[in-house]
Amino acid sequence: MRAAREAGYRSRAAYKLVELDDRFHFLKPSGRVLDLGAAPGAWTQVALERINPRGQGGKRGAVFALDRVEMEPLEGATIVTLDVQEEGALEELRRELGGPVDAVLSDMAAPATGHTGTDHLRIMALCEAACDLALHLLRPGGTLVVKVLQGGAEAGVLAQMKKDFASVKHVKPKASRSDSAEIYAVAMGFRGVPKVEG
Repeated sequence: MRAAREAGYRSRAAYKLVELDDRFHFLKPSGRVLDLGAAPGAWTQVALERINPRGQGGKRGAVFALDRVEMEPLEGATIVTLDVQEEGALEELRRELGGPVDAVLSDMAAPATGHTGTDHLRIMALCEAACDLALHLLRPGGTLVVKVLQGGAEAGVLAQMKKDFASVKHVKPKASRSDSAEIYAVAMGFRGVPKVEG
């Protein structure tokens, strides 16, 4: 955490996104990014740095940071206080975004109960919510990065992602704790198939 503070990041989770983007290059200058479960804001900070690099002119990107808890403001980011699992969340998000995004990022996690099976299902429910939002909000060719907890229920989600995206990679960043069951799915090349309502 000390290194993160010295670098100006709000948490060490920033290094997970740095590592993922260094490898897959989905945070592009002037891009539009939605960060789900953003608080305290470390992933939002990394996204801001990478889509609006200092010293580069031209069109600026946009970062939307969403969380159900209030988050301290970050210059350059639009903060949205919203629970992705609430009814009407998609419609409200569409109004806030004003158009499709190039990347949807999700490091969402439910508060731990201490019961492995319950925690797995709760995190996978958030993962499914992030995937569903991405299908409605990503532009064709866009990227979804989502935290997945290994434990069984992730197989169906990953199989669906492989239908909706050209490429799906599973990565455990070095910044993740070695004893953690978390991995990240990086789904690139959104096929842009309209999601049927109803």
